[in-house]
Amino acid sequence: MADPTADDVRSFIAAGIACDHLEVEGDGRHFFATIVSADFNGKSRVVRHQRVYAALGDRMREQIHALSMKTLTPAEWASAPAAPQHPHH
Repeated sequence: MADPTADDVRSFIAAGIACDHLEVEGDGRHFFATIVSADFNGKSRVVRHQRVYAALGDRMREQIHALSMKTLTPAEWASAPAAPQHPHH
C-alpha cells in the first residue's frame, strides 16, 4: 500500500467534514493539517480531533503515521494572526 499524499489526506478529511479552509502538508508519513470548520463551533479541541480521526477512519491507523492538526472555527480562523502564505506546489 502506497503512502498517502497530502492531497489524499486533504480529500479524506474533506469527505468527512465540511471545511471552510483545509490545508494539509506532509511527506507521506507525517502530516500537518489546518482545518477550519463550522462543525467545530462549541466543541473542545479533543472532540474536534476525534471528528478528524473519525473522518480519516481506518486510514489513520493503517496509512497515516503522524498527523498534527490545528482545528479552528471560522471565527477563530478570522481572528488568528495571519500565517505566512506558502506557495502552492
